[in-house]
Amino acid sequence: MKPALFVSDLHLSPARPAMLEAFERFCAGPARGASGLWVLGDLFDAWAGDDELADPLPARTVAALAAVAAAGTAVAVMRGNRDLLLGERFAAAAGARLLPDAVVAPVAGTPTLLLHGDTLCTDDLAYQRYRARVHDPTLQRRFLALPWIIRRALVAGIRGTSRRATARKPTAIMDVNAGAVAAAFAEHGVTRMIHGHTHRPARHHLTVDGAPAERWVLPDWYDAAGYLAVDAGGATFERLD
Repeated sequence: MKPALFVSDLHLSPARPAMLEAFERFCAGPARGASGLWVLGDLFDAWAGDDELADPLPARTVAALAAVAAAGTAVAVMRGNRDLLLGERFAAAAGARLLPDAVVAPVAGTPTLLLHGDTLCTDDLAYQRYRARVHDPTLQRRFLALPWIIRRALVAGIRGTSRRATARKPTAIMDVNAGAVAAAFAEHGVTRMIHGHTHRPARHHLTVDGAPAERWVLPDWYDAAGYLAVDAGGATFERLD
């Protein structure tokens, strides 16, 4: 049985060309032998709209994904907090399906809740207020109606503000809230969850309504390229050389 592969928080950007090269190797190798490739948010470090496809890095990224899809691997992409404006032009070019913020998928026979993970970080009240604003459809339409050069400048400014705000926050509030995790398990009626966002890769064992459950947190790609492979035998973290 081919494994399903999960990645998140690649944060691809021109400032980190080695990670783009790693992603292209990943797409040319393990991803083509998978039953599905699931990108659970923050494929890109920033995204000001699908006009970005004209730039070299997004063009190479999309070409790599399209080659995976052409090889027979189903490709699905979830928007993250950095690339929440990924749109249908991107999806069509990448041969990918865009996912909602939360989806239950049958992964190796087990219904699994897939998330980016930021909705679980409910202790970070400032971030949750910001998230509610930027996910407003009216605001997004108005933003996307602006000239591309203005959108890119605004996104760069937001990223700088976010970096400064994150540096001042206690690390504890940027992790998931246990109550939010339990509520997500209960709402979706699953015993397995996979997400990214927190950059704290691990397998967490839980008990939900008296039944064993597991929460897998995906690694980021800042220092190394890693992914989660899931098949009928279970789930394992893998590294790309």
